[in-house]
Amino acid sequence: MATTHEATDEAHDEAERTPPTRTEDQDPKLWRGNGWTARVIKNEDDDGWAVEMTCDGQSEPALVGPWTMGRDKKNPKPLDASAFATLVKTANEVVARHVQQRQAMLHRSVTTAVEDGTRIRVDLDVVPDEDDPHAILTGRDQAGETVKRSRVPASFKLTAESARKWLEGDVAEP
Repeated sequence: MATTHEATDEAHDEAERTPPTRTEDQDPKLWRGNGWTARVIKNEDDDGWAVEMTCDGQSEPALVGPWTMGRDKKNPKPLDASAFATLVKTANEVVARHVQQRQAMLHRSVTTAVEDGTRIRVDLDVVPDEDDPHAILTGRDQAGETVKRSRVPASFKLTAESARKWLEGDVAEP
């Protein structure tokens, strides 16, 4: 199954191969283009309207927000090229923030000094596998060369001290 980030990348690659969004080809409540679909829907929380932005290939919207009433104060304002462009930009930003947040949750890095004073950067990369969650610890010297790498439990607490102990062999390898 593709991650949100991979699906978004694929959608954007597809969008680059498709012609630009043409106003005359769009419905007032449904626009497609640039790898996204904007759909005006009834807002279930009140009497108004909402718009949902769904990335091509995804089943759930990445963004749902309020939408403006039309002049008759009953029906939604029709989507237009300017609104669609703004919605696409906003949805892309939401997805990018989600990817950054997920990356921050799955990756940690500290720098520590070992006995001889050499500074080593230790990266912890969590692999969120449902059947076998684990993490990979990688130690790199200042030139970026890998000096040590091993698999650890996903619950491994990375601190400068735990990294130093791991590098010096004081932590048992699973």
